[in-house]
Amino acid sequence: MPLKTILVDDEQLARDELAFLLKSSEDVQVIATAKNGVDAVKLILEHSPDLVFLDVKMPGLDGFGVIKKLMDKKLPLPQFIFATAYDQFAVKAFDVNAIDYVLKPYDKKRIYQSIDKAKRKTKNHATADNRLEEIVKLLEDRQSVSATKVPVKTHKKVLLRSVGRLILVDQKDICYASIQDGIISVFTISTEGQSNCRTLEELLSGLDQNLFWRAHRGFVVNINRIREVVPWFKSSYQLRMEDKKQSEVPVSRAQTKRLRELFGL
Repeated sequence: MPLKTILVDDEQLARDELAFLLKSSEDVQVIATAKNGVDAVKLILEHSPDLVFLDVKMPGLDGFGVIKKLMDKKLPLPQFIFATAYDQFAVKAFDVNAIDYVLKPYDKKRIYQSIDKAKRKTKNHATADNRLEEIVKLLEDRQSVSATKVPVKTHKKVLLRSVGRLILVDQKDICYASIQDGIISVFTISTEGQSNCRTLEELLSGLDQNLFWRAHRGFVVNINRIREVVPWFKSSYQLRMEDKKQSEVPVSRAQTKRLRELFGL
């Protein structure tokens, strides 16, 4: 039997994208969607789903609040797959057997891996609830640290290969990085080169999380090096950067919310 599934996200585009990716899976049946935490709690109590894709950051009652309210009911909890744009440090907090996570922008393969994990899981509600409570605490601590925006005193320079040379660049001078055919290219205000990192996640883990943002599955940008926000078709945007070519970087639909938060659009 397919897992009865509820999708929770305050962004319509994000809900639609996730529903589209899940449509071809025989292992899940999307029975309801919620646009906020309050509706999510009501729908979960009403439908008793097997699985919930839960956005972490929502106005009002966020993902943490949803789980807390359900815990207060002392009822068996569904399995949760968190949807998050948090950096790799926070992602490690999710990596326990009780729950799983998917990063925004969504990757279909990763989503299906999470569904397989949910199918295989042997439900032990007491253990799952304890682990969920622990994860909520970890995430709240991380959210508190992010809100204070305490600067890290030092950040490593980034090593690039450029025209047969190895050069070190300051992170503040990086405009953006992209990946194509498994090769990561990094563009600064004056030069460009290739990183030895194998994935953008690996590159991003060594960058200042207050400056760098995963605007698209294939792009990481320095928010201080965005020259212009360019409206694009179907309410999407592109970012014109401060590199020599004034390159334009796409913003995925799932990251449109974060863009609006950054610049008050």
